[in-house]
Amino acid sequence: MSQTAAEGPRRHVFHAQVRFADLDPLNHVNNVRMLTYLEDARIAFLRPDFGPERHGMLGGLVVARHEIDYLKPILMRHDPIRVETWVTEVRHASFRIAYEICDDDNVYARAVSVLVGYDTGDQSVRRLDQAERDYLNGFLLPEK
Repeated sequence: MSQTAAEGPRRHVFHAQVRFADLDPLNHVNNVRMLTYLEDARIAFLRPDFGPERHGMLGGLVVARHEIDYLKPILMRHDPIRVETWVTEVRHASFRIAYEICDDDNVYARAVSVLVGYDTGDQSVRRLDQAERDYLNGFLLPEK
């Protein structure tokens, strides 16, 4: 699995290899595995270089909501599948990201996640800091 910083207009692109173990008895990628592709893409997206004092936003976020529409089955393939991720809303303590699992010819799934800033020490919601907001705004494509 690999990633590129930003292909296209403010979308993060992650490439996930479909493995035989991802398939269900119907011979297509299991719906739960599709959520794993989203998780892998989200982790890669949320690891910007904020300098030596921080390692991205991981550990300071929790997922509050997932929503996914399965559009077409993904069959076993040799070429990686692409997961494109972008931001649709940035608020004081939360943000909304959208995804497409696709290739050059098809969109297989569309999904949305809401993530909330979280202070792991206090076990409470926290505000996103300016560096996080600036990073997220660099991928902002508001929904119409």
